[in-house]
Amino acid sequence: MKRLRITVQGIAYEVTVEDLDLDTPAKAAPARAATPAAAPAPAATPAPAPAAAPAPAAAPAGDGAVPSPLAGTVISVEVSVGQKVSQGDTLLVLEAMKMNTNIGAPSDGTVTAVNVAAGATVTEGQVLVTLS
Repeated sequence: MKRLRITVQGIAYEVTVEDLDLDTPAKAAPARAATPAAAPAPAATPAPAPAAAPAPAAAPAGDGAVPSPLAGTVISVEVSVGQKVSQGDTLLVLEAMKMNTNIGAPSDGTVTAVNVAAGATVTEGQVLVTLS
């Protein structure tokens, strides 16, 4: 058993660690080995949404459909129906976990449908834009 001090975002935590790779399987962590720390570490990311009931819009994408790679909120829509786009052009911007992600066109084409608007909440796999 080793006692270590770990600092996360400026807060120090004292932890006790058991090295499981040692050749001493007879040693088990005694019940008193758990030392109370200052406070539990804050969660770095929010818990993922349960995948029990996906939204109906998260149906499998068809040809030309651009699905959302993650759940989040639409910050801006950069294209409109009828607009020609090239591979890699930004179609829209999603925010997830306080980070913006540009969603690019997977191929050259023309926008035939925009299924979301700025401010909309989307689920992973939901079709955002359709290209032809």
